[in-house]
Amino acid sequence: MKTADRLNRSNIVLSSTNYKVVGTRPIRHDGADKVTGRAIYGADFKITGLLHGKVLRSPHAHARIRSIDVSKALAYPGVRAAIVGSDFPEAEDKWQDLGEGNVNLKHLSDNVMATDIVLYRGHAVAAVAAISPHIADEALKLIEVDYEVLPAVLDVREAMKDGAPLLHASLTTQEFGKDTGKHSNIAQHFRHELGDVAKGFQEADVIVEREVRTATVHQGYIEPHNATALWNADGNLTVWGSTQGAFPVRDQLVQVLKHPVSKIKVVPTEIGGGFGGKIPLYLQPIAAILSKKTGRPVKVLMSRSDEFQGTGPSPASWITCRIGAKKDGRITAVESMLAMEAGAYPGSAVGAASMCIWGPYDIPNGRIDGYDVVCNKPRSFAYRAPGSTQAAFASEVLMDALAEKLGMDPIELRLKNSAKEGTRRIDGPVYNRIGGVECLEAARNHDHWKTPLEPAKDGQKRGRGIAHGFWFNVGLASSCSISVNPDGTVTLIEGSTDIGGTRTSVAMQAAEVLGIAAEDVRPSVVDTDSIGFTHVTGGSRTTFATGLAACEAAQDIVRQMKERAAKLWEIDASAVDFKDGAFSSGSNRATFQEIAGKLGHTGGPITGRGNVDPGGHGGAFATMICDVEVDPETGKVRILRWTTVQDAGKAVHPSYVEGQLQGGTVQGIGWALNEEYQFNSSGAMTNPSFLDYRMPLTYDLPMIDTVIVEVPNPGHPFGVRGVGEVPIIPPPAALANAINDAIGLRMSRLPMSPRNILEDMGVIARE
Repeated sequence: MKTADRLNRSNIVLSSTNYKVVGTRPIRHDGADKVTGRAIYGADFKITGLLHGKVLRSPHAHARIRSIDVSKALAYPGVRAAIVGSDFPEAEDKWQDLGEGNVNLKHLSDNVMATDIVLYRGHAVAAVAAISPHIADEALKLIEVDYEVLPAVLDVREAMKDGAPLLHASLTTQEFGKDTGKHSNIAQHFRHELGDVAKGFQEADVIVEREVRTATVHQGYIEPHNATALWNADGNLTVWGSTQGAFPVRDQLVQVLKHPVSKIKVVPTEIGGGFGGKIPLYLQPIAAILSKKTGRPVKVLMSRSDEFQGTGPSPASWITCRIGAKKDGRITAVESMLAMEAGAYPGSAVGAASMCIWGPYDIPNGRIDGYDVVCNKPRSFAYRAPGSTQAAFASEVLMDALAEKLGMDPIELRLKNSAKEGTRRIDGPVYNRIGGVECLEAARNHDHWKTPLEPAKDGQKRGRGIAHGFWFNVGLASSCSISVNPDGTVTLIEGSTDIGGTRTSVAMQAAEVLGIAAEDVRPSVVDTDSIGFTHVTGGSRTTFATGLAACEAAQDIVRQMKERAAKLWEIDASAVDFKDGAFSSGSNRATFQEIAGKLGHTGGPITGRGNVDPGGHGGAFATMICDVEVDPETGKVRILRWTTVQDAGKAVHPSYVEGQLQGGTVQGIGWALNEEYQFNSSGAMTNPSFLDYRMPLTYDLPMIDTVIVEVPNPGHPFGVRGVGEVPIIPPPAALANAINDAIGLRMSRLPMSPRNILEDMGVIARE
């Protein structure tokens, strides 16, 4: 296939509805500021009297803090304040729902700054504020911490064993919703079950099983964490910085600082990537307490080393799977065990992983056991479809092994067992209209799948792999307001941080309802005092949920403007119709712009509002095909060709959808082939920089062809599904299956780096 042909993105449209704005490709509203460098990111923010904060981090993975002496740091010229964990209000050891599920308030506070014990290398133990960042750095060296070093446990399997060093003296295992009273590092054990698993395996003609391991990986955003805080003399606290959710930050600050919600304002700046990693609190409370002590604003920035060692990566995992099927390929039963590293505090992504591991398939009998396990690593947090990438690596490699054993085409096997409308997942939910089958069919019919691989040369081996992935998406609360300007344009304000172009995708939905151009909507992301509660930008929810809020606000505008048109024409508002941006009744007709121009004479300004907390979010699926070339002598994998097929429901802005598909795919490729935290025996990360933590470069990547399938989501007026997370799920499994096709080796661990491949081939000894 010619390169020029491969650059043409195909777009399979299974929705027959055509819109005027939705589905087009306008220039993004924030584009000019970003490409010219005028956009203000967290590190760019300045304010008069600014001090600079720095954080001291533990050199040990597990240690008791005997004492901390900050007196020498405070005496250093230019230092204005120093704080330790005891400067924060004492946190309650209780669980509370802060929007991202239940959170233990003491764990939340102690992860910001340790009080009596450090649980990972990089755990914050003290901080200073000074007149320059260089002085602050010098002051950190003067802080004296006396540690009692404790044994560390760094692997989920070791942490689960009886007799393993315990991280939390008070932690007891919750099993099937009940407290066992057993002290261990297993915070939780849960189970999902459907049908009769034993009977399902008895009916199987073929059974295959696998055990896989995945490493700790970082989200890899370019912009480090940052926060600036001003604790004013009147008790009002304002925090500026990069975050995926200004309101979740505000609500977490309420708990950590024990300060009234009415006295905290969070102002989101532009954000240089997040992928789930900029949801939790890290620096905001530290900047706030330093500001309270000094009476001046304080900015705190992370170094890249701090990012790797002091923030929340995606968890390492240990997963076992077993699958049984008839000779014709129909799956009769599955059984899986997923154990994930929560890091220092409970709360890994194992819950989501268990929902996704067999989510793409219609399985009559299944059992899934999940274990949330603490260990001496940074507290793990979300990374784009949290947990699902690890889960799919296990299940999709197993599906490929099953296809091989049955002698079936791997796409046909998946189609035979694909989930459809009405399918019940093992964890309970029943699907509405979904596009899993359509994605598989689009992949099967694609030129990539139909074109034979060209033979390799010079002893290289070539192979092709496929994998399928699922993410459930979420709804959650969003707010939006729209004001009409006299020239017929509108101003839209929302609370969703814009990471991937959601300003525009939300504005486009409002424009579609109002019958105006996308360029006539001026969207802004505002602070927590300026808009109603809006949840985090994550979970593939923003274009769906905040878009729904924008649609509701736009409908409110239409209703009010019908009343204004009726007033002009001296008729009842119920007699006014609205279509294609124009109001009409009999012989009367006026455009949106014309009615907007007369608001001053018909009652004054108009503002519409939308507040939603929607269900109706639709699950999303992706299928990926990749061709690889493997060098048996070096273990190096070169990707020759890649096709990503995904159901978007309705692509609001196809260019953004393509970008999400390509970006997620690239992250999945990095996860598959190179990325991992490397720890020494004492628990220190040995590669905390982009020089040593190997993310993919342009030289490592092929052109990524995208196929947008559109199976409308019935829970949204335009059929929208979230698209941001699914693309990261299939790549590791697709690559593993391609590697097996090339050299006959089924990799059982991530990353599939050259060394790991050579070790599994038996060419070199395992470390």
